[in-house]
Amino acid sequence: MGVLDPLIELLRGLGTTFKMALEKPVTYQYPEEKRPVRPRFRGRHVLKRYENGLEKCIGCSLCAAACPADAIFVEASENTDEKRFSPGERYASTYEINMLRCIYCGFCEDACPTEAIVLGDNYELSFYDRRSAIYTKEMLLEPVPSVEMTTPRKVEPGVFTRAVPEMKDPAD
Repeated sequence: MGVLDPLIELLRGLGTTFKMALEKPVTYQYPEEKRPVRPRFRGRHVLKRYENGLEKCIGCSLCAAACPADAIFVEASENTDEKRFSPGERYASTYEINMLRCIYCGFCEDACPTEAIVLGDNYELSFYDRRSAIYTKEMLLEPVPSVEMTTPRKVEPGVFTRAVPEMKDPAD
């Protein structure tokens, strides 16, 4: 180790600083322009629907069991042909996530047999009080494409016999 080694390292560091000072800064005009997120980003939860508008959540509570922070509460009720929410025998009549407890680990997403709960790309979460930090089923459900696809709906008997559809291999 020579006497000039610390001086050489100092000049290398200053060179990097000056080089970065000459580059154009990257600025997003938030909130008008939102920063893109990475493909595997874990943001606000979303409850998905099938193409026909029925809810994917069947109220099995596996997401609540897998949650290490105990942030999810699920209460299931029975589906009928007059009031159909999901294709299975049951549906989640109450689905709540306490976002103050959630650690965004993705275990709920992994545990779900119907891929109903997904950590989306929304990172704009703010609360003024504790009550508004509890997201209900209505807040989490993705909107339906058209009015005739809303739930609950009346269906013909025997149309939905399987709670968990045939699963495809995940693309991600």
